[in-house]
Amino acid sequence: MWKHLKLRLRHARARRRVQRQTARREVAVFGAIYVVYNAARWAWAGHLSVARAHARQVLTVERFLHIAAEGPVRRALGVGVPGLVLSNIYLVAQGIVLPAVLVWLYRHSPRIYRQLRGTVVVTWLIATPMFALYPVAPPRLAGIGAKDVVSQHAVVKLTGASTLFYNPYAAVPSLHVGLAFAIGIALAAALRRRWTRALALLWGPLVTLAVIATGNHYFFDAATGLIVVCAAFATTRAMDRGRLKLRFSSRAAAIRESGAPVPAAEPLALAAAATVGPATGSNASRPLAAPVAARPTRLTIAAAVTD
Repeated sequence: MWKHLKLRLRHARARRRVQRQTARREVAVFGAIYVVYNAARWAWAGHLSVARAHARQVLTVERFLHIAAEGPVRRALGVGVPGLVLSNIYLVAQGIVLPAVLVWLYRHSPRIYRQLRGTVVVTWLIATPMFALYPVAPPRLAGIGAKDVVSQHAVVKLTGASTLFYNPYAAVPSLHVGLAFAIGIALAAALRRRWTRALALLWGPLVTLAVIATGNHYFFDAATGLIVVCAAFATTRAMDRGRLKLRFSSRAAAIRESGAPVPAAEPLALAAAATVGPATGSNASRPLAAPVAARPTRLTIAAAVTD
C-alpha cells in the first residue's frame, strides 16, 4: 500500500513539473511573438500625411456604404461617465483581458486555448503587413474634429511618450474589435451557464462601441478586423486538421513498420485479406492475425476439409 501511495505521489510530482515547464514555455513563446509583433508595427509605422490621406479614403467608402456614423456615437458615448468607462475598456481590452482569458482557458479548456492562441498569432501575422502597407490615421488624428477621449478620461494617455510603444496609424484592421469577438466566442464555448455565455458574447460589441466612441477606429476598421480574425481562425483550424492527419498517418506507418498487432478498428480489412489470399508487397512476410469473430468460420472450414 505504501509503495503504491509513494508511486502515485511521484507520478503526481512529475506531472506537475511537466505542466509547469509547459506553461513557462507557452508564456515565453507567446511573449516573444508579442514583442516581435509590436516591434514590427512600430518599425513600419507610416507618416501622418499618408495616414490622413488613407483615412479620407476610408471615410469615402463609409459614406458610399452609408455607415459613416462615428460622429453621433462619439457625441453620445464619448463624454461623461460613458466616456470614462469606454476609455478604460479600450485600454484593458488588449493589454489585460486578452492575456487573462488565455491564462484562464489554458487552465480550464486547453483545446479552446490552443484555438484562440493560434487565432491571435495568425491574426498578428496577417495584420502586420497591412499596417505597414496601408497606414490609416484614427479619427482622433485624422483632422476631422474628433477628440482624443481616452487621453481625457483614462490614466494612460495616447499622446506624447506613450506613442513610443505602439503604432498610432494602425487603424485598419481593428484588432481590438476582431480579437474581442474571438475572446467572447472562446469564453462562451468554455463556459457552462447561459448567463455567463451571454455576458461573454457581449464583449465584442462592447469593445466595438469603445473604439468608436473614443475616436480610435471607424466602422470600416471594425469590419476589416472581423474579416481578418475569421481568416485567422479558419487558417488555425486547417493547420490543426493537417497536424491531426499527419499524427494519425505517422502512427499507422509506425505500426506497419514495427509489425505490431493491427488495432481492432481494422477487423473487416483483415477478414477480407484472409479471404482473398496471401498478401503481397512489403507486408507479405508478416502473418495477418485474423479477427476473433472470423476464427470459428475458419476452423469449421478446416474441419470440413479434413473430413
